[in-house]
Amino acid sequence: MNRANWFQVSQQGAKALGALHHYATTGTALAPELIHLVFLRTSQLNGCAHCIDVHTRDLIKHGMSVDKIVLVPVWEEAAYLFSDKEQAALAWTEEVTRVSETHASDEAYSAALAAFGEKDLVELTIVIAAMNAINRMGISFRLKPRARV
Repeated sequence: MNRANWFQVSQQGAKALGALHHYATTGTALAPELIHLVFLRTSQLNGCAHCIDVHTRDLIKHGMSVDKIVLVPVWEEAAYLFSDKEQAALAWTEEVTRVSETHASDEAYSAALAAFGEKDLVELTIVIAAMNAINRMGISFRLKPRARV
């Protein structure tokens, strides 16, 4: 079934989400590689094929090895590949993306705060929230990945 092209149907809404994405990628002091790593993990948790495709490509462009990228879903088992900051970001990403289950626990908040500080933690959470919103649009309206056979 074909679904609405949400970019055309709600141009103002798409523009608003685009502005949030723009802020998430350019308005924070977070490293671009960390932002795209968080975007990828959020998209994996939500199952957004389009965004998984896009952010995998972005990480490759930023120099992350394919060996590391393929282990993002199991980052805890491959923790030696991820810096302390990346591990903290991935843990907070999972906590926030699964907020209906985790309720953003005090323990997870304290760990993330220790790794990022207050300002960067707020910015990281905005990055996570932005990708969660975009995933919901991409999944709901079946935005296709760029990958081809």
